[in-house]
Amino acid sequence: MKVACLNNISNLGLDRFSDKYQLTENIEEAALLLVRSFNMLEMDMPANLIAVARAGAGVNNIPLDKLADKGIVVFNTPGANANGVKELVLAGMLLASRDIVGGINWVKENHEDQNILKSIEKAKAAYGGTEILGKTIGVIGLGAVGGKVAKACVDLGMKVIGYDPYLTDEARSLIPESVNLVSDLSPIYKSSDFISLHLPLLDSTKYMVNESVFAAMKPGCVILNFSRDQLVDDLQLSNAINAGIVKKYVTDFPNFITANMPGVITIPHLGASTEESEDNCAVMAVEELKKYVEEGSIINSVNYPKLDGGHKKTKNRLLILHESTDSFLTDLTKALEKVMLIKNLVNKSRGKYSASLIDFDEDYTDKIKLKLDRITGVIKIRTIK
Repeated sequence: MKVACLNNISNLGLDRFSDKYQLTENIEEAALLLVRSFNMLEMDMPANLIAVARAGAGVNNIPLDKLADKGIVVFNTPGANANGVKELVLAGMLLASRDIVGGINWVKENHEDQNILKSIEKAKAAYGGTEILGKTIGVIGLGAVGGKVAKACVDLGMKVIGYDPYLTDEARSLIPESVNLVSDLSPIYKSSDFISLHLPLLDSTKYMVNESVFAAMKPGCVILNFSRDQLVDDLQLSNAINAGIVKKYVTDFPNFITANMPGVITIPHLGASTEESEDNCAVMAVEELKKYVEEGSIINSVNYPKLDGGHKKTKNRLLILHESTDSFLTDLTKALEKVMLIKNLVNKSRGKYSASLIDFDEDYTDKIKLKLDRITGVIKIRTIK
């Protein structure tokens, strides 16, 4: 099976492919694609493409519905780069608390001063700051990254308020008991010296930090945005900075407006740019593709449901990607009742898309294929060899 990389992917991950997979530079012949930041939105997809794995969490560069309609499963790697992002969030918080950047720039500007050590004593007062010990941080979103940020801030002696209406039991178990979990955002806006955003960009979250939110914030707040730039309304941010409501805005997703805005510390999307994160993401992405190809299992997909069929114990296995309809399972069993004995059937749905795994011992004949093709809503059928 041919695999193509749209970006540089760590060899630690690529080396996990067995001899049944071949890397190719010819994208048109690929059945599997690995991608990081490459923009796939307007890309012509290979005719044989069955899956895409994003070596990272964000998938804004991938046309998810378009691929789902073609039966192409898209995976991402949640949590694989979480520690790298967490560490940069902490660095951003320290950069905003103390004018480290200003101090470094002063040294660069005065590097020819023979008495720079003495000059520093007079200049450094302009670059003072505050400590984070005892300060309050509100963490919005307590998933893979946000949960780690919350724990680290507790360890640093900060008061932590957390908000996540979709918090899983597993994620909750990893968060220190001292974190004050709230059911709405108002306590975070009212009390936080720092607010750290850790949530996806959706229609419901776009520009969620807006004029009304700034009006509710504690004056002098620092906003840390290491998720997506459009979570924050740039125009209202500028007004909030000018009014002293926002002391600093630190973002890992600068745009033309924020890159030229006073009071903003911009970082060039370095959150996951560590050797460890790139290795972890590559390994997870490759393992997801292998599991999909070899078992038909779907783990960490962003456009199809989770589906785990385990190791194949029968002669044959089919993976059917299809639309979510009330009659599909009935139509499926009716179509197959006289041509095969189903040993195992797993079916899962996610919104408008579903996936089904069928294990059986009979040969997969053209007759069976024809019966399946006639079922309303079938998008793609794969045999798992």
